[in-house]
Amino acid sequence: MQQSRGGEASDSPHFETLLDLGPEITPRAAVGDKGYDAKANRQAARSRGICPAIPYRTTTKDKPKFFPKALYRGRARIEQTMGKLKRFKRVALRCEKTDVNYGSFVTLALSFILIKSVHTT
Repeated sequence: MQQSRGGEASDSPHFETLLDLGPEITPRAAVGDKGYDAKANRQAARSRGICPAIPYRTTTKDKPKFFPKALYRGRARIEQTMGKLKRFKRVALRCEKTDVNYGSFVTLALSFILIKSVHTT
């Protein structure tokens, strides 16, 4: 049996830690893919007052009828934006040595993406 490498490891066991990261704001929703489908993850989100927008796996029993599809559609937009951002070589390869320079190139790339999306015919 092969051991998984770092890039292939799942974030699902660390879901509670991910909910607690970030600035002093309380998110209203946690959007994830089917890899986060676990009762413990959903309960952790609900105990913090966060709506879990995580689709159920096909093998999950007792699926509820309601699923927040409108929230989950936002995940696709985020994934598409990250894909566009990674087309910029300096961003994808992380060529910059300092966080400030890297952040500046990410900002520049996102501004190009925004300008292109606004000025398409």
